[in-house]
Amino acid sequence: MDTVINYIEEHKDRFIRELFELLRIQSVSADSAGRQNMLKAANWLRQHLLSIGADEAEVLPSAGWPVVFAQKSVGKDLPTVLVYGHYDVQPADPLEEWNSPAFEPEIRDGKIYARGADDDKGQLFMQLKAFEYMVTEDLLPCNIKFIIEGEEEVSSPSLKEFCVNHRELLKADVILISDTTIYSIDTPTLTVGLRGIAYFEVSVKGPNRDLHSGLFGGAVNNPANVLARLISGMKDDRGRITIPGFYDAVNQPSDREKDLLNQLPFDEKKMAAGVGVAELIGEEGYSNLERIGTRPALDVNGIWSGYTGEGPKTVLPSSAHAK
Repeated sequence: MDTVINYIEEHKDRFIRELFELLRIQSVSADSAGRQNMLKAANWLRQHLLSIGADEAEVLPSAGWPVVFAQKSVGKDLPTVLVYGHYDVQPADPLEEWNSPAFEPEIRDGKIYARGADDDKGQLFMQLKAFEYMVTEDLLPCNIKFIIEGEEEVSSPSLKEFCVNHRELLKADVILISDTTIYSIDTPTLTVGLRGIAYFEVSVKGPNRDLHSGLFGGAVNNPANVLARLISGMKDDRGRITIPGFYDAVNQPSDREKDLLNQLPFDEKKMAAGVGVAELIGEEGYSNLERIGTRPALDVNGIWSGYTGEGPKTVLPSSAHAK
């Protein structure tokens, strides 16, 4: 461990400089106009992997954004670890909520603030630096492959087809993913399952144009009101999701798994205070750790309708939308 720490200290300034280069690339996969930034991030990773010891590294096309593949072979009889990561990031909106520009990394109070500093360029970069160290010190005990995609933040629509088409290239004994979270700085965390995601947008259409609420309100059904009722009806008073069939494929954790999960030093009041809410709530019959670690959730990610500018406007909107 001392050797590892010494290596980090010796190269810390370079590590930060390299990470900041990657963080400055605005690789927002949801932005269809951001092609140049996506390609820039993929090519940066390709060049970096080659510079730290990969035998080969390529930017491979997929049905969507490209995938970076790299590998280092140290012995035919040794196991192979496939390291997964992604170079795309979430949109930075709303920009006015940032204390510093989202794509201009800044260190404050010993922490790096930037879009992607955590998810997932930060975790991926740690894997790259661990690889660099082990190659430099001739300590690599296995063959290493990297697959770094550019669509994780939009549900990885092209990844399955890419993996099927490149199954021989990606063949490995184990897959290592660090696109998860650590419970606390002093509690090592092994994630054994993820909830996945099903993302959809709902639109409610009403009158053929926006109407004056003073002339039509009370006679024409308001799409925003309808959408609000629709959303509120998706959960009951016990926190259960009411969509038919929603829980059909949900696996129940074993008693052993629940015991292990609930042994974590979880402080409900501290978590609530940390995010600025009075209390934590959720599905009845489950602890908060079980709610966020083993149970599915249904949340509104965005909602809009009618007039949202400054001051009043007496509009009965023609449509309402939610993500």
